Amino acid sequence: MQTKRTIEEQLVALLKEKNMTITFAESCTGGLLSGRFVNVSGASDVYRVGLVTYANEAKVRHLQVKEDTIAKHGVVSLETAAEMALGACAFAGAEVSCAVTGVAGPTGGTLKKPVGMVCMACCVNGKIVEQEHHFTGSRQEVREASVEAALELVLMCLQKMGK
Repeated sequence: MQTKRTIEEQLVALLKEKNMTITFAESCTGGLLSGRFVNVSGASDVYRVGLVTYANEAKVRHLQVKEDTIAKHGVVSLETAAEMALGACAFAGAEVSCAVTGVAGPTGGTLKKPVGMVCMACCVNGKIVEQEHHFTGSRQEVREASVEAALELVLMCLQKMGK
């Protein structure tokens, strides 16, 4: 009997099959997404680099997020996540990326952007899919739920948009 493959195992296999590479741009997940992905044996064949761009300045400098985007929409926004994803692909020379930015809590939330709000974007060959989530729980639970949602988003995007 064959055991069910984890989502990250499915991603590594699919990326290998499609001869594509991936990178991650993380803010609120702080490297947790990259860490989970590289738990898979063989991830080094498809994984380029992970960028933990926690500070706004790092998003601007390393991912080419426009200061105007952050000023107009906020760092936790679909617009910022999309620019992070595009910038990550450019930085790493990868065909696929996923970017995550959010409010993990327990502090930092506002009425418009409450604790648990997480925006993410997946880029596949320059095409972007964005998602907004509202998770509940502790800081760690919000981060873990964000990682799970990000992996699911990448899998969905690769199945629909991968070459």
